[in-house]
Amino acid sequence: MTPTNREIAEHLLACYDTIYIVLGESAPTLSNDAFVVRTYETARAYGALALELREHLAESMTAPIPVLDEVLRRAVAGDDSGAMVLYAMAMVVGPRLLVSLLDARTALSQDPELTALFNDASMVCVKEIRATGEVAKDQAPIEDGEWQTLARDLSTTFDLAGNAESLGISR
Repeated sequence: MTPTNREIAEHLLACYDTIYIVLGESAPTLSNDAFVVRTYETARAYGALALELREHLAESMTAPIPVLDEVLRRAVAGDDSGAMVLYAMAMVVGPRLLVSLLDARTALSQDPELTALFNDASMVCVKEIRATGEVAKDQAPIEDGEWQTLARDLSTTFDLAGNAESLGISR
């Protein structure tokens, strides 16, 4: 069954909300100042996307996306500097969200406003990935085997949940 425009939009809203909530809650707990700022800025960007989409939908109740929530919270718990959660956003979540946004635009039925919102969201996602790269390039490399194992496990968690390529476009 093909999802409706509303189902697609609500799923993406839930993705944005999950990112906003987890990053917003975790930013003040991180120890690296540059990563704290970047995490707040990323949370704010996804919060703004959520607000725009919520305004378009008028009335909508969403719940966090369980696998997305789990991956981001594990990333925060696994590295108090903030490097892991930013890695997760730039290398694990961001690319999957971009595919979901492309899939969403393809699946939409004649809704130019939603198409524009999803185009804008794709640009925000790319901007946040690039901004994270800019911050990370000035930090010392992480050569900890356990850190690298956790980084791989975050991607594996999505793979096992059926989200190897995207976060989906409907529940």
